[in-house]
Amino acid sequence: MRPRPLLLPLALSLAVSTACADEAPVQPHPQPALLALSTAPSEAELHATIEKLVGFGTRHTLSDTQSDTRGIGAARRWVKSRFEQMSKECGGCIEVVTPSQVFTGKRVPQPTEVMDVVAIKRGKTDPKRVIVMTGHLDSRVTDVMNTTSDAPGANDDASGVAALMEAARLLSRQDNDATLVFAALSGEEQGLYGGKVLADYAVAQGWQVEADLNNDIVGNSHGQNGVLDNTTVRIFSEGTKTNETPEQARYRAYHGGEVDSPSRNMARYMEQIATTYLPDLRVRMVYRTDRYGRGGDQVPFLEAGFPAVRVTEGHEDYTRQHQDLRTENGIRYGDTIDGVDFRYLARVTALNTVTMASLSRAPAPPTGVAIEGALATDTTVHWKKVPGAAGYVVHWRDTTAPQWQYSRGVGNVEQAVLKDVVIDDAFFGVSAVSRDGYESPVVFPGDAGSFERSPAPKSP
Repeated sequence: MRPRPLLLPLALSLAVSTACADEAPVQPHPQPALLALSTAPSEAELHATIEKLVGFGTRHTLSDTQSDTRGIGAARRWVKSRFEQMSKECGGCIEVVTPSQVFTGKRVPQPTEVMDVVAIKRGKTDPKRVIVMTGHLDSRVTDVMNTTSDAPGANDDASGVAALMEAARLLSRQDNDATLVFAALSGEEQGLYGGKVLADYAVAQGWQVEADLNNDIVGNSHGQNGVLDNTTVRIFSEGTKTNETPEQARYRAYHGGEVDSPSRNMARYMEQIATTYLPDLRVRMVYRTDRYGRGGDQVPFLEAGFPAVRVTEGHEDYTRQHQDLRTENGIRYGDTIDGVDFRYLARVTALNTVTMASLSRAPAPPTGVAIEGALATDTTVHWKKVPGAAGYVVHWRDTTAPQWQYSRGVGNVEQAVLKDVVIDDAFFGVSAVSRDGYESPVVFPGDAGSFERSPAPKSP
């Protein structure tokens, strides 16, 4: 288990401007409430959800929308009813919306309404700041245009939908300062349309999306090559922002930031959550936006300028993805419920649930993070204060290190000087901490690491 970043002694490592000598800086620390959530997801609830979704036969985006028992329409209405029931049980704490758009495309030959089912639990003190969890409701078989054959989609992606619905059930009973969003998307298999619908909705609503945790194929622990591993989950994250401008790219290429997008630092955050609260689950950070040559609904969020990661099982079995139900040469093909490891799915669900709870109780990531120290033996770090923060932590690491190695709480200030830490030799970042010890993700300096939304560049 990887330890937390080393907290260096103040006298040896740091000089902080304007800090009060008699006031100890607040420090992030493990939270009993998060530890309780780490074992809260129910295997029975997850199983019941996937069983119900599989029971709709097919959930292909272009399948029947009128039937109450089969097709994408019936599945969407059932998910909506479950969110509404959760809201009833928490006294109306959840708002359910169904944003949609009409699309045509290579895999959507006729104009088709693509609808998402979205549960929103507003934040108490910072409702415009939003943490999103997504999974796609639609399913498919070998022929992506086959709208009628049974396509159970138990793992791809009823597992992700079950995880977000269970996270919604658990977090509906918890307090959150930032807004939590749980979204069952449609249209993923036909062209990532559901992700675009929700990303566009987020922009229209003025949401400040801190992260989209896209869960897609998260319930299988048996790899196609025979490996059995129920302790590893992969977190895919982009290294540089999808909508980075040429000017920003030039600055970043010279000063660093290739591995420090907000999405990448969100992956680091989730890795630290697992280390602290789920010692039986290892987060394997993958330095890619998605699996090689493949995509997911986090991509439209990235294109809209929002941080996003993809959560996926550690070892995939391709005989159970995008397959007609059949047996050939003794191999059973098809994405059926017997391929889901519910103990493993419960741990992945816990990782998402704890991450969302932690983010929603922490302050927003700091803004305006900048560094200076050229031709000096010390490094100065600046930032702007954010609401709800009672202190800040400065982080640094070797430029080749995958995780933050060193950190120091510096109090409720806007500047810190790292004595004898040369700016040329390390990467730096800042996180915000609440009075009760909840910590934001680390923010790398400049546009490359900022969590603030960068609108997509306009076409010439």
